Amino acid sequence: MLKHTLTGHDKPVMMVAWSPDDCQLLTCGMEEVIRRWDVESGKCLHVYEKSGIGLISCGWFPDGKHILSGLTDHNFCLWDLDGKEVDCWKGQRSSKTSDFAVSNDGKLIISMNRESTIRLFDRETKQERLIEEDNTITSFSLSEDGDFLLVNLISEAIHLWNIRNCPIRVNRYAGHKRSRFVIRSCFGGSEQAFIASGSEDSQVW
Repeated sequence: MLKHTLTGHDKPVMMVAWSPDDCQLLTCGMEEVIRRWDVESGKCLHVYEKSGIGLISCGWFPDGKHILSGLTDHNFCLWDLDGKEVDCWKGQRSSKTSDFAVSNDGKLIISMNRESTIRLFDRETKQERLIEEDNTITSFSLSEDGDFLLVNLISEAIHLWNIRNCPIRVNRYAGHKRSRFVIRSCFGGSEQAFIASGSEDSQVW
């Protein structure tokens, strides 16, 4: 049953993100603006934009009080809910960021900047570490404790990285199939001790 139709974007909507309490929704138009919506009423609560710069990704901070976006000028921007810019920064090797994750304490921002590179950016020290893969990265998933990163590659491999200090690849998984679509894998089970992945052969691994 259709509850709301959210209208207002002028360009294709590239990303949608639920708030931590599931009461609000962020939508990001392609190189356009971010809109924040009330789920119950369908009302647009705020529009986030920067003059002359397009926004290409959106996400919530774990506290539910700030939102983060990647910009077309290769920067990150952090706003409070009222639209006040809290911080804006650029990594040393950053390029257009289309996907990212934030650790539960809000200190580490993980972004996929280039086809085979993931950037780990520490907001407090302003330092960055890189994960370099040999193949194109299609998606990644961060564990709840922020210690591990699961990286899906176009080569049909999944790599598990320990990112607690210096990033180290600790395991490799294979068997699932991927040729046309983005396959997203995830952590789960007791203490997130299991890894699951979809597959284009209609199986779950």
